[in-house]
Amino acid sequence: MAIGGAAPPHPPRGGGGGSPEDSSTARRPDFEQPLLQAHAAVPARGKQEPVERDHEAQCSPEADGDGATFVRTCFNGLNALSGVGLLSIPYALSEGGWLSLVLLLAVAMVCCYTGLLLRRCMAASPAVRGYPDIGALAFGAKGRLAVSAFLYAELYLVAIGFLILEGDNLDKLFPGTSLAVGGLVVSGKQLFVVVVAVVILPTTWLRSLAVLAYVSASGVLASVVVVFCVLWAAVFDGVGFHGKGRMLNVSGLPTALGLYTFCYCGHAIFPTLCNSMQEKDKFSRVLVICFVACTVNYGSMAILGYLMYGDDVKSQVTLNLPEGKISSKLAIYTTLINPFSKYALMVTPVATAIEEKLLAGNKRSVNVLIRTLIVVSTVVIALTVPFFGHLMALVGSLLSVMASMLLPCICYLKIFGLTRCGRGETLLIAAIIVLGSLVAATGTYSSLKKIFYEF
Repeated sequence: MAIGGAAPPHPPRGGGGGSPEDSSTARRPDFEQPLLQAHAAVPARGKQEPVERDHEAQCSPEADGDGATFVRTCFNGLNALSGVGLLSIPYALSEGGWLSLVLLLAVAMVCCYTGLLLRRCMAASPAVRGYPDIGALAFGAKGRLAVSAFLYAELYLVAIGFLILEGDNLDKLFPGTSLAVGGLVVSGKQLFVVVVAVVILPTTWLRSLAVLAYVSASGVLASVVVVFCVLWAAVFDGVGFHGKGRMLNVSGLPTALGLYTFCYCGHAIFPTLCNSMQEKDKFSRVLVICFVACTVNYGSMAILGYLMYGDDVKSQVTLNLPEGKISSKLAIYTTLINPFSKYALMVTPVATAIEEKLLAGNKRSVNVLIRTLIVVSTVVIALTVPFFGHLMALVGSLLSVMASMLLPCICYLKIFGLTRCGRGETLLIAAIIVLGSLVAATGTYSSLKKIFYEF
């Protein structure tokens, strides 16, 4: 299942959940029916011109054999959802107050539901292989362009956030580090951002999610270890639980919601993961498992960090941990694993899309050059806008809300039609669209205001 190769002309052999050619309608009568109302099937689309294959079309099981197993896909899914958002979740709770934990659960449920909507949209036509294809199926070429713009912008900015995170935490571990190159002296966060980019660069040249599954497993383990390290610092290293916090901070809710949404911004990767599976009909189970596990982990970290530091918690909770303690060092070291394990997942779809536009195909040297230039560009922006918390809140409020909430709902309604969705499902989707739009508007304004203030 190569990310960068051309999509095969024949349907996948695995579980066959993603293509009508794999089995008859009689065998899967509910497969192309709306989620909350299984009484009408999607009209046949056999005469419809296939939409142009996008970057997720590269992710085919045939490219690597039989595709990714259920367990490997779970690891990739968990890695896509559990990451640097874990460090900012206590800060998000401090912005919204204790009652905003209800919003964290609500965001998790909504994003899980919209992930299922994406899966259903993919099943509506065999031509749909990725997220932009869903936009094309719903709204034609303009839909593809709109979805692609939000998708790639989100992935790109998240990759930048990874570099900022690495620079901040390495600077805490090794304060005062500097390097002189000729007459230029690079030190602190800037130095570590560049060093990390150089180390991460080779992972962006990997073109197989089956291989990245092993890297993802390390990222998932790192997320769990960080929570235990923070707990250890509170119980055994003298930090304690002295932060009382506030029940509700209305002015901070936009930032909190933006960060909560950022924690679940894996929708851009979901089509890639689904197409990589041997048994695509089990992808819905993968989604549920990933969202439940990540919500438990996020909730635990949010409560721990806020109890420990209250309103003094920083945008990355690891920056609050006491210096010199083994638990603090272990937490930071394991925190550094996540960007290493996820950076390639974020950058690969962007790189593949560029390669397709330039008709690079399987030209290895051109592919490596494109991916290297993308990494260099993320380094430049990370050095220019080094505000992790505000940047992630902006990504969550504007791009993640669009990609994870609004676009799945809008495309689903367009593809299936109001009459086939049923009244209950239509009302639910309408509520998600209205509330998501409100979160996007208020959160984006709040995040941009804080970024400009920092400058």
